[in-house]
Amino acid sequence: MNQLYQDIGDGVVVRSYTLDDAPALYDLIDGNRDHLRPWMIWEKTTKSVDDTRMFIQSCLDAPVDIEGNGIWVDGALGGGIGLSIDTLSNSGEIGYWLAKLHEGRGIVTRACEWFFDIAFDELRLHRMELQAASGNVRSRAVAGRLGMYEEGVARDGIRVADGYLDSVQYGILEDEWRARRHAREA
Repeated sequence: MNQLYQDIGDGVVVRSYTLDDAPALYDLIDGNRDHLRPWMIWEKTTKSVDDTRMFIQSCLDAPVDIEGNGIWVDGALGGGIGLSIDTLSNSGEIGYWLAKLHEGRGIVTRACEWFFDIAFDELRLHRMELQAASGNVRSRAVAGRLGMYEEGVARDGIRVADGYLDSVQYGILEDEWRARRHAREA
């Protein structure tokens, strides 16, 4: 897929990272470690700009996934979002994070909506998934705002720096997404 770029409103842009974004990405992660540590296993292994550069390069080299996208807020990097694709099951899983400073503005929900449109309309996926730690109230609320269905809990399904957390699985099918989008646009 080509490099992504989308203005999702209110001064927020989603675009694919370039290698030049590595210093800004590292600085954002480093400044939000306490905020990210409870949920993101990669926080503890991101120790340098070179680590972020290697992550970005791996995303650019990925043949199928649409990982490695930044969320810019008023011109400054504010978080990340990506789509992992399972071609055999014709499904995708959304993943995201946002700096604490930008929470509570609907940014992640809008970014996910755009990715769901890509997944269902352009990639013709049948299903989208989201996993959130059972205690991650904000991520679980995003799933609800997206109209996703809670489908179950995987005990110790998410590995984090301090061990494992139960993972709540959410899903939405293409026809459900289209019906929801149609109702929203009406």
